[in-house]
Amino acid sequence: MEITADMIKALRAETNAGILDCRKALQESDGDFQKAVEWLRQKGMVTAANRSDRVTSNGVIELYSHGAGRVGVMVEVNCETDFVARSEQFRSLAHELALQIAANSPKYIKPDDIPASELDREADMAKARGKEDDKSTQVIDKMMEGVLDKYKDEVCLLRQSYIRDETMTVEKLIMQNVAATGENLVVRRFQRWELGEELPSA
Repeated sequence: MEITADMIKALRAETNAGILDCRKALQESDGDFQKAVEWLRQKGMVTAANRSDRVTSNGVIELYSHGAGRVGVMVEVNCETDFVARSEQFRSLAHELALQIAANSPKYIKPDDIPASELDREADMAKARGKEDDKSTQVIDKMMEGVLDKYKDEVCLLRQSYIRDETMTVEKLIMQNVAATGENLVVRRFQRWELGEELPSA
C-alpha cells in the first residue's frame, strides 16, 4: 500500500512522533492507522514525543577518558527528577553517550545547531562538483540535498548511528530510555578534547 503524506501527517498529529518514525510505522502496518499507532507505542516513540516539552533540571555530567588519556569527553545529560538522575539506567545512558562522542567526534547535538554558513559551504561544494560533472540543475539539487543529509548524520550527535548498533540512531537510543524511565531526557551540551589537536584561534 502506498504511504501518502496525508497519512503521515495524520499519524504525526495523533502521536507527536517524528515524520520518519510515522512513515516507518505505517509501512510496518500496511497503512493501518491504529496498528501504526500501536507500533509507535511499542517502540516508545509516542511516550518519548509526549514528554519532549517537560522541564529537565536534574541530571549528570559524565566524564570519560579514552586511549590512556589521549581523548577526553564531558557531556551533560538532563532528566526531570533526581530519582532518575541517580538510576543505573540513566547513568548508563550518559556513559554510552560519552563513548559515542569519543568514538565519532560529533560537532553539534542536532541539525538546528549547525551554523547556516557551514551548511552553505557544504552545499556550495556539492554544487561545484555537480557543475564539474556537467549535471542538470535537478540532479545538482538532489546531490546537494543528499550531501547535506549525510553531513548532518556525521556531525550531529543525535543523527549518528549508535556505535553498538548501527541500525539505531543516538536519538532513538535516547527515546528508548525516555520510554523506559518515563521522563524527558536531553543532551544539553558536550565537549570533546583530543591530545595534540589544534586550538581554535582567538
